[in-house]
Amino acid sequence: MTPSAAAVAWIEGHWGTPEQLRLPLADRGLQLADGLFETIWVEGSRPQLLEAHLRRWREGAHLLGMAPPPTAAVLEPLLQEAIDRAGGQGALRLNWSRGNPGGRGIDLPPGEPQEEQHRFWLQLSPCRATFSPLTAMVSRQETRNSSSLMSRCKTFAYGQAIQARREAQRAGAQEALLRSSSGELCCGATANVLVQRQGRWLTPPLSSGCLPGVMRGRLLELGLAEEARLEASAEPDDRWLLINSLSCRPLLRLDGQPLGTWPEAEEEAVRLWRRLL
Repeated sequence: MTPSAAAVAWIEGHWGTPEQLRLPLADRGLQLADGLFETIWVEGSRPQLLEAHLRRWREGAHLLGMAPPPTAAVLEPLLQEAIDRAGGQGALRLNWSRGNPGGRGIDLPPGEPQEEQHRFWLQLSPCRATFSPLTAMVSRQETRNSSSLMSRCKTFAYGQAIQARREAQRAGAQEALLRSSSGELCCGATANVLVQRQGRWLTPPLSSGCLPGVMRGRLLELGLAEEARLEASAEPDDRWLLINSLSCRPLLRLDGQPLGTWPEAEEEAVRLWRRLL
């Protein structure tokens, strides 16, 4: 897939572009942001770390009282067709909405959630993985709730991340970091935080309310990072990264203060990210 390629999408048996296809107005994902999604890096015509993404998708659905989303066996032919139609590199988004099981309002029908009432759609969009350095600030207006189920799932509700980034950009930074409601540093607006201190990569624990990112999970699984409570300030020689499935970006400054730098920071970010695939 090249940057000039068009995105492709599928919903309820129909292929097209995201602009052509439609979601029913009664869908709770549209009306209430009541749904989950996964963003998966596709490279070499292969969705990377698909099993880990689907595991988080299933766990999120269970936590939020949703029916289980489609399995790998159901998805594989659709993913292959999406790749055949659009090419072998880009960002794959899998969406799972609660659909429209009842009337208006937030109440759910009694009984177990029914899979046939939920709605699935996917989109494969052209993009490149990103490793360029950036600047950040700690948001003063947005705080991530450490005790909320929503913080433990990748939901459609990204309004807080949007507002935090707006705040950062108004202040002259490129990205926002969020504190936890418990006071510690939590995450970036759309990525997990990594801080290298005394030769060790540290990342906030899930108890902070940070999203259980797939790349974060791989770092811990491979013994390349460990969990630690982090304050929203930097020590002089700290090296900072923001990482997710589509990027691994060094931070140059935090709240206007220079961070620890190292030669070939961008190249090291690429190497670390690729070790996780």
